[in-house]
Amino acid sequence: MNRMKKLFTLLTLLLWTLVACSNDSAADEKPDSGETDIPAGNLPMQNVARAIELIDNAVECYFTGTGMAMSRYYNPYTGNRSSELGSVWMYTSSIEAVNAAMKAMKTGQAKGETALYDSHFNRYKELLTQLYDNLEYYAGTFTLTSYTQTRQWTVYGVDRGSDKGAAQVEGVLNVYDDQMWLIRELLESYHITGEQRYLDKAEYLAEYVLDGWDCTLDEQGRQLGGITWGPGYLSKHSCSNGPMVSPLVWLHEIYKGKSDEVTYGYVDTDNSRKLRTEKKADYYLNFAKVIYDWQKAHLLRPDGVYDDMMGGAESPEIEYVTIDGVRYRKGTKLRDRVGPAITYNSGTMLSGAADLYRATSDAAYRTDLAALTDKSFAYFAKEDASKPGCYAFDISGFRNWFNGVLMRGYVDASAAHTAASGCIAAFQHNLDYAYDNYLYKQMLPTNLLVGWNKAEKSKNNVEAMFTFAFAAEYAVLANYEWSKN
Repeated sequence: MNRMKKLFTLLTLLLWTLVACSNDSAADEKPDSGETDIPAGNLPMQNVARAIELIDNAVECYFTGTGMAMSRYYNPYTGNRSSELGSVWMYTSSIEAVNAAMKAMKTGQAKGETALYDSHFNRYKELLTQLYDNLEYYAGTFTLTSYTQTRQWTVYGVDRGSDKGAAQVEGVLNVYDDQMWLIRELLESYHITGEQRYLDKAEYLAEYVLDGWDCTLDEQGRQLGGITWGPGYLSKHSCSNGPMVSPLVWLHEIYKGKSDEVTYGYVDTDNSRKLRTEKKADYYLNFAKVIYDWQKAHLLRPDGVYDDMMGGAESPEIEYVTIDGVRYRKGTKLRDRVGPAITYNSGTMLSGAADLYRATSDAAYRTDLAALTDKSFAYFAKEDASKPGCYAFDISGFRNWFNGVLMRGYVDASAAHTAASGCIAAFQHNLDYAYDNYLYKQMLPTNLLVGWNKAEKSKNNVEAMFTFAFAAEYAVLANYEWSKN
């Protein structure tokens, strides 16, 4: 009898195990449907709802504690988040996604679609405040000798510090492009919320970044130009120049018609350092133009897309000169254009050309953005014959986030170049394909067209910045869809 009972118990446990495994498998295969009820055919509302779904889950999965320490990776199959924390650039992707979702909510409200705004906007406004408050774990203070001055700055380091304001930011431990992505988001936050503190911080960081512009002169009296990757570097990158163009145009538009002024240092023809005062509106627009022109002149390739950087400095070390008894950084001449071409370096120049065209009505920018739209899509997008409407993009390294910058460029260019609509549609198709086929526990896989690794579930780590990038793309696409109507 005891043997019979034991056998029955074992069979029962085996049956339950089989059922549980079967249910696990079904859960893995069946995509989650989300919780927001959106009427069929309302694509912009669907896009916003999906962005909110991805963001809400990501906040739960990647962040730890009241200080919102952001893990770099999370695996939805194992429930494990990495002990490695994201850099400030990765952390900024969360602010980008929240900004994009809030902007889309406001656009929807203006279009009479108020449900998502009413349910989520104030909650996201508070989330945005928390993200900025805890961004200060990446802040630190150091003294920098630049081309025109020596000054103390408080900026954002690559790595998170042990406390707010305690991050290491000397030399190569901070880079200018990290500040640029933050300037962009701070200005977005200012436009969305109207809070002055976001504009003030954006302008402070813009002052720091523009202090990195190589304003020293060559033998013909022309500025060498270009912003190095960071104050501790000699190379001048697409990513440390192109991303600054659009924010400078936005600052110009904020101050257009106003009397606000800015005083800045420059190198005079006799190599002395002097100060100049201009109206902010003029200063920001002129700087946007010269940065755009420098990158186009030095990094645009013959095939119509942008290379990664200018290298080949004459000296391997940063050098200094003494003028009138004061020490300054020496300008850097570079001779080598270095690849590869990466999507975001074309994307920022697309957005920059679109914003400059809007601000100036100069047809040259429209010509540029049309050519760059067509040539970049031909270069970076490969049609997937097995998935109609989908295009494969390189997703190695950090390219999932880079590709989102290119998508924003197409959206920005679309008002002036209607052919951009086909490029934008490719991103919508890819996101929807992944959402419809692979969404698992409110998360999309790194490879939108291939899905998860079912054989080795421990290999399903997803970068936080990719998850936030997908959410941001959905929100930007919502704004784009509403703009067409």
